[in-house]
Amino acid sequence: MFSKVYSGGLRGIDGYVVQVEADVSDGLPGFYMVGSLASEVREAEERVRTAMRNAGFHLSARKITVNLSPANVRKEGTACDLPVAIAVLAAYGIVMPSGLKQTGFLGELGLDGKIKPVRGVLSMVLAMAEKGLERCFLPEENVEEGVAADCMEIVKIRNLQEVVEFLNEPDRICFERASDLSGIQAAYGVDFCEVNGQKLMRRATEVAVAGGHNLLYIGPPGSGKSMMARRIPTIMPELSREEQLEVSKVYSICGMLPEGHALVGTRPYRAPHHTISAQALTGGGIWPKPGEISLASRGVLFLDELPEFEKKTLEILRQPLEEHSVTVVRVNGRFTFPAHFMLTAALNPCPCGYYPDRSRCSCTKQQVRRYLGRISRPLLDRIDICVEAAPVTYRDIRINQKNESSAAIRARIEQARAIQRERYAGSGIYTNSEMGIREIRRFCGLQEEEECFLQQIFARLGLSARGCHKILKVARTLADLEGKERIERTHLQEAAGYRDLQERYWGKEETDGGQA
Repeated sequence: MFSKVYSGGLRGIDGYVVQVEADVSDGLPGFYMVGSLASEVREAEERVRTAMRNAGFHLSARKITVNLSPANVRKEGTACDLPVAIAVLAAYGIVMPSGLKQTGFLGELGLDGKIKPVRGVLSMVLAMAEKGLERCFLPEENVEEGVAADCMEIVKIRNLQEVVEFLNEPDRICFERASDLSGIQAAYGVDFCEVNGQKLMRRATEVAVAGGHNLLYIGPPGSGKSMMARRIPTIMPELSREEQLEVSKVYSICGMLPEGHALVGTRPYRAPHHTISAQALTGGGIWPKPGEISLASRGVLFLDELPEFEKKTLEILRQPLEEHSVTVVRVNGRFTFPAHFMLTAALNPCPCGYYPDRSRCSCTKQQVRRYLGRISRPLLDRIDICVEAAPVTYRDIRINQKNESSAAIRARIEQARAIQRERYAGSGIYTNSEMGIREIRRFCGLQEEEECFLQQIFARLGLSARGCHKILKVARTLADLEGKERIERTHLQEAAGYRDLQERYWGKEETDGGQA
């Protein structure tokens, strides 16, 4: 007898529907599984057979053949354990075929028949819904995640026997209700009001977040660079429904969803150590999984002590920063992961950290050049805003100051982002940093006086075309923060000031051995 049920698989961060076909026939008794299977899927043969016996289903010895389709796509993970068991039981006539229509199954089987949770449920449930499936049986631990997709009926199950009873007696099925996703709160545990002083850094950070610009802090150790970066997510707008699903898919596949939550409700903040490998940053493996770049998508990727990272690791960032995605190519195919993150980096200006303060810095010019030279100009060209951290004073440390809160800063940023959403509606662009040549020409037009001023800046700083466009994008954000339609000279001055710091440390004078 033949039977067919539906399950799901993962390819990158996207799910796809797997058809599990089972056939029970006369012949030499055995259990055969085919369909381009990874080792853990092939081992399902023993798990399923033992689980069915311990759940009270004693099957006659016959030839059992199970095919997982599409056969040209490699299956991995343990999500197909439950559907394989259901397909076999249906082929034996123990499960009524009528209960399998438009129904998906996901779950790993324990040897005692209990059903264990699996990763990537959100992506697989969404894929099943796209293919027209109407309900899905999920392990108890994955139910909230499935319900959060809000695209089909979800049934909570604990063991194999319970699944069979539900399928044979549909009236007993109780569907789980969709959660109220509006109640997801963004709790970070830190606030900008805790940061004293550093007015220039605060201003640059606000501008960077308002326009989605990449940001670089440079200054002596202990001046608050890491402290400031840690609070950037608190001033970013709350995640939209679409962003929550995108971020949660990545975290679900990595098994990193917050405990007790079906969706990620806060902006991601990832701060990998400088010893991280290139593969861990971009994602990888025989069957690639997302890396730190993708885990930071829709949030912040903070790289502290930037020159300490391997140069080849840093250079990998160049393409994702431009395209907002990262593609990993393997023999088995191409895998694309999201990489829509805000890059924030921090570094000391020299090995000891105090250059150019010669009263404290003992580094030679060659040491400074070598240290800063670990960061390539093409990578620096992709950083829109560079700001210097001032040394911390005693007053900053000990005197209680009434600082602006994250909520107050976020309110201004949300107003600027609202202007950008209206400006780029329907174009697939959300922030000023994403503008291409066409958008720059359309939305960053200058009058004659401002055009002449920008030309002077271009010549004085020796800008590349990308560097010039970065100044225009930042200037556009500064105008949005003030609610102004036209980019003015003051906006260009401030934007150029954020660019000028790069020339002070990495410009021709420094390369030639002069003072920065």
